[in-house]
Amino acid sequence: MAVPGSDQPKNDQPNPSPSPDATQPAPQSAVDATKVDATKYVGTPAVGTSKAAASAGLSSSGPSNTDIDRRRRRLVWVGVTAFLTAWFLAFFRFFLPRTLFEPNSVFKIGYPSEFALGVDTKFQQKYRIWVDRSPDRVFVIYARCTHLGCTPDWKPSENKFKCPCHGSGYDSEGINFEGPAPRPMDRAHVELAPDGQIIVDTSRLYQWPKGQPSKFNDPGAFLTGV
Repeated sequence: MAVPGSDQPKNDQPNPSPSPDATQPAPQSAVDATKVDATKYVGTPAVGTSKAAASAGLSSSGPSNTDIDRRRRRLVWVGVTAFLTAWFLAFFRFFLPRTLFEPNSVFKIGYPSEFALGVDTKFQQKYRIWVDRSPDRVFVIYARCTHLGCTPDWKPSENKFKCPCHGSGYDSEGINFEGPAPRPMDRAHVELAPDGQIIVDTSRLYQWPKGQPSKFNDPGAFLTGV
């Protein structure tokens, strides 16, 4: 029955005790994750950062390792290696002596019987000489124009030497007769070796200076009786 003076009924059920989970604080990692997720960024994150990857919908960021990328990296390394190698060679070459390797000035050209009358040009490229046989002698013309040092060409059809630089002309014995050449072409020293071959020495030249006696008849300027 109701107790006099009481307006509300009594609640016979006991009050529930608070849950242990409700009273314990959330773990620190969960709090940090909540803070990170709650952070708002203004603008576009920098490319290459984790934020840029996340904003682009990527799970992670970093250098890719596809076949194309590997080939590109390999190509870059090849280029860098080639550049460094070329630079090293140029640096090393700087300390080497700068010498010119010229052919030997003394050499054999064969036996006198191997040369017929006229001009033989087979040694022009190797030794810069022409072997000239006349009826009474064999001599060697040094293939250098006396104007500016160019190498004339032998013109068999015209029986003359013609300089391609400035038009100097020489007869079959190297005597100048046209163009700006001031004198005949020089002749190299010749002699017979013990085995009978002709030895030529281009370091010893015989000249015919303009207005002076010729040296072409000096001993060593020609061979006779061969």
